[in-house]
This record gives sequence, structure tokens and C-alpha cells, in this order.
Amino acid sequence: MYAFRKPFAAATFEGLTLAGFDYKIILIIFQAIGYTLSKFLGIRFVSELEHEKRIKVLLALIGISWLALFLFALIPYPYNFWLLFFNGLPLGFIWGIVFSFLEGRRFTEVLGAIMASSFIFASGIVKAAGRFLIDYLGITEFWMPFFTGLLFLPFLFLGIYMLQKIPAQDKEDRALRTERRPMNKKERKNFFLYFAPGIIFSIIIYVALTVFRDIRDNFAVELWNSLGFRNTPKLLAFSEIPIAIAVLVIIGLMMLIKNNKVAFFTNQFIFLASGTLLLVVSILFLENKISALIWMIVIGFAMYLPYISFHVMLYERWIALFKYKSNIGYLMYVSDAFGYFGSTCILFLKGSKNIQLSWSNFFIYTGIFVGALIIIFSLFSILYFNRKTKEKSGITIV
Repeated sequence: MYAFRKPFAAATFEGLTLAGFDYKIILIIFQAIGYTLSKFLGIRFVSELEHEKRIKVLLALIGISWLALFLFALIPYPYNFWLLFFNGLPLGFIWGIVFSFLEGRRFTEVLGAIMASSFIFASGIVKAAGRFLIDYLGITEFWMPFFTGLLFLPFLFLGIYMLQKIPAQDKEDRALRTERRPMNKKERKNFFLYFAPGIIFSIIIYVALTVFRDIRDNFAVELWNSLGFRNTPKLLAFSEIPIAIAVLVIIGLMMLIKNNKVAFFTNQFIFLASGTLLLVVSILFLENKISALIWMIVIGFAMYLPYISFHVMLYERWIALFKYKSNIGYLMYVSDAFGYFGSTCILFLKGSKNIQLSWSNFFIYTGIFVGALIIIFSLFSILYFNRKTKEKSGITIV
């Protein structure tokens, strides 16, 4: 999926503008609008999707996004920007559909950690592939996204074939992690009312992480360049490897925690620790106490660990802890909808030229703000769920 969504971010579209905005920002905004809309639509679509229809839906969604990239290359600048909306719209459903094959298993953390590593590896790899097509094969920036998708098409088919081989939940899975099933409108409403404060606190943390991740991800080339690094293909591919390994190991080890209460609150403290790390290292870099390379790697870890924890651990153990028959798709798409909406708003703000900061300085100050926000709302979330579990079982966890 990333090969159809992210490679255009490896292009700079230098010197191209539209309506006073850099053309690249226009493209990212239109893709983000489509992606955001799909998250709002996915609250219903993904949470209600019948299991036997998932493979056909996956193939259709990827096909639509790839067609949009073909038309983006075919239609000349500046009349092709709107195609990125139709590229982003179908891709926003993919994560929820794929993860529905993995959730509710006693091995979900391991399966999810492997899948979620794509957030780190895939983004860098497909952008490196995109830069390779431009720098070494002479593919234009407008055709590069389409051909990058073509390169990864065999892996798409292999992945979908393997998804079909995953068995359904067994009795032990349902006993340990609670039955996972589609949710209708009434069930979604009741779930929200029961957990409203916790959902709101979680969404605020997730919005902050999504905004920070999208800035780092979409403008990685500009960030590295502004920090004085020019060999971006190698940096894009290899700077994320230590981050991915560390995150993968930590999240995979969560499978060893059988007690859902302990695992759930461990996840909450991961948010708190990550927010603290993000705040501290951003201040240290601002004061020239650490190098740019160390800063980029450490903030990547501090951002990706809680971000992937949301996708793999938090909602998985939330449902299992409270034994609420539901699915992760609902919670994740509520979070994603507001997360990408916030990210799109920040892109408008930065692209409007009202903020006269370099990408590196803008990113530093965003890191400080996001770190502080995560610390505050992680504490609120811990206190809320501590009380909620006490109401449920009469036992205080923290």
C-alpha cells in the first residue's frame, strides 16, 4: 500500500507552485484530504465489513489508487493535483481491512508488530525507490509514483494471497482476547458513550502523533536537506532501520504479558515515556547538545513507538480488558479520522507562508509541543482508566 501512497513524497517538485502554495504541499494536502475522508467513512465501512468480502475490496481499492497515479502522470501540471485526492481516498481503508485478519489473537502483538513495521520500513524504502527511479533511471517526478507502484505490485499480490491463508479466531483466542465481530451503528454509539473520556484523551494523543509523523514522513527529504545531509536515498532507507528494530522488539515482547490489565497500562506508560523523550531530545537539539543524526533517529523512535502501539496494542488490549465484543476497526478509524484531519490543518498552516520557519525549526518546535501534549493527556488517560478498571473489578491498577 505504501508503494502507492508515499513515493511521490520523494519528489520535491522544486519551483512549482499553485495559488501561492508549493506544489508539493498542494499534492500532500489533496492526498491527505482523501485519506482523511476515508477515515471518517471507515468508521462505518471498516467496522461493518463482512469478512468474506475483504480480499475483493482490497484489490479494488489498490486498483483505484494506482489508476489515479497513472492519470496524475498523464494529465499535465498544474491540472493534475486533484488526482492525489482519489489516490488517498481508497488507501485510507487498507490498514483496517488488513488488520482485521490479525486482531483478537493471542499472537496479535507479534503479527501486528511485523505489520506495523511497514510504517517505518516501507515509507523509507518506497521513497528511496522513488528517488532511485528519478536520480538513476531518469523517470520524471510525475511518472515516478506510478512506476514505483508497478515495482511493488508482485509483493502486493503475494501479501494478499498470504492473508487468505490466515485462519479465523479459535476458542483460545476468543477466551483470551474477546470475540471480534462487525459493529452496527447502535453498537458503535454505545461503545463511545461507555468510554467517552478515554476515547477523547486517546484521540488527542493520536492526533499529536499523527501530525508529527506526517511532517517527518512527507517532508523527510526537505528535513534532511535542511540539516545538511544530501545523500537522501541512503538516509531514507537506513536511518529508519534501528528505529524499526527497537520498536518491533518492544511491541513483540508485549505478547509475553498475558494479563490484559498489566499490558494495557504498560501501553499507557509507553505513551508517557515517549512524550517525555520527544520533549527532552527536541530541547537538547535546539540547544545544540546533540547531533542532527541522533536527534532524527531518537525522535523517530519516540514517535513511532507510541504511534504503532496505538495500532497494535492499545485498542487490542482495551477490548480484551473490558471484554467488549467489538473490533479494533471502529476505535482506530475514529482516531485516524481526527488524526489526519489535524495533519491536514497543519499542512495548510505551514503552506500558507504564515509561519516563517525552516522545515527543521518548524519540526523542532512541533516536537516540543507534541511531547508536552502527550505527557499531559497520557496522565489524564492513566487516571481515567485506573478509575474505570476500579469500577469494573473493584481493583486499582496504579
